[in-house]
Amino acid sequence: MNYSIIENVKKIAILRAGALGDFIVTLPALKAIRGAYANAEIILLGKPWHKRFLTKGRTPIDRVIAVPIKKGIREEKGEQENEGAIEAFFEAMQQEHFDVAINMQGNGISANPFIKQLRPRITAGLKSGEAESLDRSIDFYYYQNETIRYLEVAKLIGAYTSDLEPEIKVLPHDEEEIKTLMEGLNKKAFVVLQPCAVDVRRMWPPENYPVLADILKQKSFEVVFTGSADDRSSVEKILASMKYSAINTCGEISLGGLTALLSKAALVIGADTGPLHLARAVNTPTVGIHWAPNLINWAPVTRSIHRPVISWNMQCPYCGIVPNNPYPFEPSSDCDHAVSFVRDITVEQVLEAAESLLPPTSKAELKQNETKVASC
Repeated sequence: MNYSIIENVKKIAILRAGALGDFIVTLPALKAIRGAYANAEIILLGKPWHKRFLTKGRTPIDRVIAVPIKKGIREEKGEQENEGAIEAFFEAMQQEHFDVAINMQGNGISANPFIKQLRPRITAGLKSGEAESLDRSIDFYYYQNETIRYLEVAKLIGAYTSDLEPEIKVLPHDEEEIKTLMEGLNKKAFVVLQPCAVDVRRMWPPENYPVLADILKQKSFEVVFTGSADDRSSVEKILASMKYSAINTCGEISLGGLTALLSKAALVIGADTGPLHLARAVNTPTVGIHWAPNLINWAPVTRSIHRPVISWNMQCPYCGIVPNNPYPFEPSSDCDHAVSFVRDITVEQVLEAAESLLPPTSKAELKQNETKVASC
């Protein structure tokens, strides 16, 4: 069904209170909405980190409002729902007088009642069979590329785009934050490695990174590791196993600084997690390490500068369960073992993917070094 533009729209609320990667995949859809509703204010109902990061001009978002802790909407470790805060939130949101409220957060069971309480003129978004109805909706089917999913949601309000990759602007204060780091690199080409993820099961085994990083160093690239402050000790262990030196930025730069850093990299290699998606959004080539079921939802749409390397290993080595029922890594699968499900991906496979994206002058050198992997 083709939906038309909604007339006289001044404010659009979009619910997406998730992590970095969850937001990045909505950006092409947000760009479509911005184009269709050039004079409307687009307001993201998200998390406090969105408010800090999404300053004016970075994305199509004009303003961020942090939603309160509420089951199925925004859940934070160690924090509980506060009925008073929830009630006050909805009272304030009803005073915003949203023309359109869109669910871009899941199957609609929790999100649809939430956006309806905003009392917008029109509701739109995702809906499963069990969810409350919306004025305009599309069925939620789990196995779909997330970028395409939200482009379909945007069409519900008459917004279209041919752009399939996300886009985030690097701002002047991002550049300023990493100025000293860039001066230390002395204009030398560098590769960013992002080895860690919140879910260990998505992480490539750490012992692969010293081998990979050393080969990149041998071909005259600097190597910069990124991650959170909690990742710093894990990266230090990787550095200790390397033959050459590398830079550990874990916990040292903000999300804005990371955005600028990734935009200047020759290549980003890493786990299927937020920074890998952020690299896509600043148009930097990526080699992503993916578990096959997650690839369907979270891989880049295009392949001109992006190369997913895929693990087809399905079984947990501890219990033999294939934890993709109902969805990948869901707790109801009875398997939450902290073991890599992408452990069968080899260094050679990652290097082969990298070779197709690295600057041409480095390709021959990389090929020579591939023969050294087996002996490392």
